Amino acid sequence: MNEGLALVQLYPGPMMVDFTAYVGYRLRGVWGALLATLGFILPSFVLMMALSAAYFATGSLPWVHTLFLGLEALVVGVLINVVFDFGERAIKGPIQAVIALAAFIAMLYKVNAVWIILVTLAVGAFFLKPEDGVGGIQSVKQPLSTRIWLPIIVVVISVIGVAIFAWGLHSEVGQMGLSFFKIGSIAFGNGTTILPLIQADVVDANQWLNMNQFADGIALGQITPGPFLITAAFIGYKMGGIGAALLATFAIFSPSFAMTLIFTELFSRLGNLKVVRGALSGILASFVGLMIVVVLQLSQVGITGSTSLVLAGGAFIAARYLKMDIGFIFICGLAIWMGLHSFGIG
Repeated sequence: MNEGLALVQLYPGPMMVDFTAYVGYRLRGVWGALLATLGFILPSFVLMMALSAAYFATGSLPWVHTLFLGLEALVVGVLINVVFDFGERAIKGPIQAVIALAAFIAMLYKVNAVWIILVTLAVGAFFLKPEDGVGGIQSVKQPLSTRIWLPIIVVVISVIGVAIFAWGLHSEVGQMGLSFFKIGSIAFGNGTTILPLIQADVVDANQWLNMNQFADGIALGQITPGPFLITAAFIGYKMGGIGAALLATFAIFSPSFAMTLIFTELFSRLGNLKVVRGALSGILASFVGLMIVVVLQLSQVGITGSTSLVLAGGAFIAARYLKMDIGFIFICGLAIWMGLHSFGIG
């Protein structure tokens, strides 16, 4: 378990989804990884489809608009806590602090987030020298086996095949699919750390969603069980219904799923991972700066007055100091928000 938790931090993708795939792979090979990952993602995908259909069907109703204004304020408060937590883990010295600040400034000036990640990867690999070893992963000598690698190759070919299919659509849905394949292939960390890359493509570059819709998609991703990046299904549903939602979900999760299978085999044969650990440390530091920009931009649409500001502050305090469950924060916060609005407050 410790080896898997360390391993999934060394390559791009949402860590808990990749850890689920790792567990399935260690238990029953590729089929185990597939079933474990589907079991983790599928329930939240189905629920997200129902919520997305309801959202886009009723989003014009006044009470729905009011409800999501409250959700957006709560998201801001919760994400501020995420920035604090992530910053405490990622900023371990002056070099990481400089990287985070530089990433923040670059993102403000609309530098492509992919370039920010690549630069910080190189800076981290060159300047950061983490401790020896990676959570107990040991170098072992095992012969390469066709029986082991053949199903992994089939998975990789399948992922590439769907990416080619998305490219062949020559449409916005296909472009969206390629965008999520790119993000799933380069973004490290958990769902919240991957948000800046999604926002950069979905909101800033292509305007597939406006900022309010993006904030609402984040909120739905927070309140549904399962992986936070199921928000990709919300975006896909907006672009082209259930088919596009399936493509978006596959695209955001499948690259790192394939990497999990590959690296589980490869890293058991590697001894010195200092450069990899340094590169990862640089990337994670940059995500602190990128996440601050996301929170600031979400605040512009989520904080609409003093009441929403207090609601966001309350969500932050509940998450950071009271250690309340995120779902409970949303339920209580929305009840307070709607109650205040029923009395004409806010």
